[in-house]
Order: sequence, then structure tokens, then C-alpha cells
Amino acid sequence: MAKTVLVVDDDPTQRRLIQAVLERDGFAVAHAQSGDEAIQHLTSGATVDVVLMDLVMPGISGQDALIEMRARGFNQPVIVLTATGGIDTVVQAMQAGACDFFVKPASPERITVSIRNALSMGALKGEVDRLKKHATGRTTFNDLIGGSVPMMTVKRMGERAAKSSIPILITGESGVGKEVIARAVHGSSDRAGKPFVAVNCGAIPENLVESILFGHEKGSFTGASDKHLGKFQEANGGTLFLDEVGELPLDIQVKLLRALQESEIDPVGAKRSIKVDVRIVSATNRDLSQAVAEGRFREDLFYRLNVFPIEAPALRHRKEDVPALVDCFIRRFNVEEGKSVVGASAETLACLTAFDWPGNVRQLENAVYRAIVLADAPYLQPHDFPAISGVAAPIESATPTPASLAPALDLAAPPQDAPVRILDGRGHLRTLEEIERDLIQLAIEVYAGHMSEVARRLGIGRSTLYRKVREQGLDALVRGEDGEDAVPDAKAEAIQAA
Repeated sequence: MAKTVLVVDDDPTQRRLIQAVLERDGFAVAHAQSGDEAIQHLTSGATVDVVLMDLVMPGISGQDALIEMRARGFNQPVIVLTATGGIDTVVQAMQAGACDFFVKPASPERITVSIRNALSMGALKGEVDRLKKHATGRTTFNDLIGGSVPMMTVKRMGERAAKSSIPILITGESGVGKEVIARAVHGSSDRAGKPFVAVNCGAIPENLVESILFGHEKGSFTGASDKHLGKFQEANGGTLFLDEVGELPLDIQVKLLRALQESEIDPVGAKRSIKVDVRIVSATNRDLSQAVAEGRFREDLFYRLNVFPIEAPALRHRKEDVPALVDCFIRRFNVEEGKSVVGASAETLACLTAFDWPGNVRQLENAVYRAIVLADAPYLQPHDFPAISGVAAPIESATPTPASLAPALDLAAPPQDAPVRILDGRGHLRTLEEIERDLIQLAIEVYAGHMSEVARRLGIGRSTLYRKVREQGLDALVRGEDGEDAVPDAKAEAIQAA
């Protein structure tokens, strides 16, 4: 998904020049010719990732517009443009919240580097904010990625349920993000900031389930050398998330039902019950009603947990959210891996959106993680997702075979096409000198060192060819019939040219 840069400048020529630079590097560009228009654009809800703002404009100046943006809660990184680079101007802009500045006219490289640095800093700040919310239990439904109809339904129902203490059962396939929804319920409730304790019921050994959930007293069983607080007591005052609740043994289901009904637990070996204030959010990827019919799950517990069901949609049912999820994962893994990937190409996004994702969001997350680690280009390409796209990574052209090993020239059979690479491994143009060297080397090999034929095919004189061979260090490829160097020295070249 291309990043959008809002260019705010009253000079239309300057806006067009900056637009040409940015679009060449894959950015989307929006325009505003005044500070007022820029604020209106942001208020409209349009996507803006970075703002390039001129300081001197009619009406509201860039400085005042920047202050107004921050006052309204718009936190996009802002880069200011100025025709005068006075220190006072720079200090005032930075104090108002700008992250960088440059003096007009600026080179294309300066503009591009500044924007990419701003995006990196924005991604870093966003990741820090996400981790803070995660650690303090303040993740909300606004932090959930996706604007599709199924996700909007989840957000709407979740926000309503969060306002009460009603038990919630989140259903859905593995990898759809049930714990993320549970954390959003906790962060949107009046228990936000209190403990959020998650426990995977299917990962606990059966003989330890009771102790882990409800705790135990010292000496209550062999190996109980210390008192242990269970998950219910750890979550006291907050939310306890029981993931894969359908995996609980039947005898533990009885004790869980009592804990839900009476708001008290009985630790192993304890003499009396302990009151707890815990909100229960449970989740499962199984059909609990079928498990009830088969006798593997208690019917009374099922009705107690399934008071407010929320179904988390599979990713294949909300494919329009894939680009936003990819963008989110790119920002996160850029920070974690120290990379600077700008985004994914349009072709890549089309490929990822068309895929069914049987592993859902977890599979997409891991696929993007792998692509970020291996990526060298600014934008992720289809070959960065070989298991999804079926496109293998391009292989660097092999070193050409030396002339001494090349077969004799056969004019009846045209040689195989071996084009000279124009772009380097990062997708940038190679220098003219590098391309010329490879072309001469290829011609010498194709025509088996027949320099007259090489010169004729390249459209240059033999003396010019010999000179370039020496300059490019290709002498070793050109040998006479007697084994001596066939490249003439400077004197011989002059005589030959005469």
C-alpha cells in the first residue's frame, strides 16, 4: 500500500515538482495550497502518512497550521519547507512538532530521505505506543486493524459488551485473532489498566490444570514446596481470558462453573474459599454445542460462557482488510528487524488479497515477517512470498564462461541470448561504465575473441575497442593464436589507427 504524502504549498510549480519526485519513488501525493486546506483535508478523514508543509503561505502560515494540527490530535510526521534556513525558524518549527526541515529548492534525494526517515520514526513511535497499550491492558477496538463489514460488526458488538460484565465467548478459526479481540474488550471496559491474564487451556498438562487456574497451598501435594496463586487470583480486578476453553477436562469444568456462579475459588489444599472479582472472556475454535451433544463439554457451563457470543471472521471472509494488515505488519517488523521497507507493491497486494489464507491473520503475519527479513528492495515483491505467489526469487546472472572455454563461432546457429543486466540487485540503474564492460565482455565471448567481428558488431573502431579492453581490465580474455596478448600496446595502436 503506497504511503500518502500531503504537500502543502501555495506555489503550484513547487507542488508539481515535489509530486514528480515522490511519485517516481512510489508515494501517493495529495495537495493543499494553504494551511486551512491542509487541516480540512486531514479532518475529512483522508489517509495521510506524512505532511510536507511550506512555512510561508497566505492565510494561516505553516507554523500556525502545524500548531493547529497538533491541537486537534493529528500526529502525522510533518516536514517543513522554507526558503530561508534561519536557526530561529528551524527551532520554532521543531518546537511546534515538526520532525525535519529542508530549504527550498531541495534535491530529490534529500526529499526522499527525509520522508523515509519520517515514516521510520512514525512507525517506531506507533510500535512503542502499541507495546505500551499491550503491557498496560489499554488496547481498544480502535487499535484493531480492518474496516470490512465483518470486522465492523465485531467492533460494534465488542464495544457494547465491554460496557458491562457479561461473559463473552469468542468463536472462530485458529489464527483469526481471538486474543486481540479479548484484549480490546478488556481495554474498552472499566477494567482497563487492571490485569489481563491469558491462559491457553489446551496447553496445560491435565494434572496441573486445577493448580494453574485456582492455585494451591504449600504442601498440598508432592512437589508443592511453595504457595502458588492461580490465574484467577492473578487476574483479580481485571479480565481472565480462557483460550481454547473447550479443551478443559470435565472435572475442572465443574470447578470453573462454581467459580463463575459464586465468584469464588477453592485452591488445592486450601481450608476455605477465596472471593475473586474477575471478568471471564473465553474463546474456542471448536463447535462447543457439538461437544455438548457428544458429552465432552458440560451443558450448564456452555450456557454460562456463551451469554454474549462474538464470531471472529476468517481472513478469507474479509480480504479487503489484507492491505491494511500487511501495512501494519511491515511497520512492526521494520522496527523489530531494523529494516526500512516502505510497503508492498500493487502486484504483491493483489496476490496476497487473492490468497485464501487457511492460517488466517497468523499466517499472513508470519509471511510478512519472512518477507521483511529477506527483502532488499523498498517495496515487497511477489517473489518475496514464494509460497503464496508461486514466483521464485530472481537469480543473479552467472559469471560468463571464459573465452578459452567457449565453443568455436558457428554463424549457422545463432548464440543463446545472454542480456547484459541494466539494473542492480536493488532495482537501480547500474553505471554506464559497468554496463559497457559487461557488453564488451559478452561480445568477446560470443565471437570467440575475433576482435574485428566484435568491433564491427559493437559499431566502434578496433583501436577504440582495444583501448576500452585495456581500460576495463579485459586483456585476459583476448589472446593471440600463439598465446601472446593480442591487445596492442599504445604505439602499435597508433600505427594501426594511422
